[in-house]
Amino acid sequence: MSPAIINLLLVIPFLVMAYFLSQGKGAFLIAGYNTMSKKEKAKYDELALCKFMSKVLYGISFSMVLLSLSEWLEMPILMWIGIAFMTGLIVFTLVYSNTGNRFRNS
Repeated sequence: MSPAIINLLLVIPFLVMAYFLSQGKGAFLIAGYNTMSKKEKAKYDELALCKFMSKVLYGISFSMVLLSLSEWLEMPILMWIGIAFMTGLIVFTLVYSNTGNRFRNS
């Protein structure tokens, strides 16, 4: 039971970061973007990037909740669903964000 509680406590910072990103703030939390020069940052649509990353963090939070429920309810299928969802989400995020110049300013 206690690992489930610890997992749920780990969800809280993810939800807080997702909230800030969904408001268009917190771009400094995005690795790679925060190290760019101002000239390079001007090439990207910061609001769209923040909103996309907030959705990713909400998805990761959901999968972490599934992992916690798996532990708490002793249902291993929830763990596998959570792992599959998180893995799929990460692969989708990597492909979507690195192809098609989706977050570039026009």
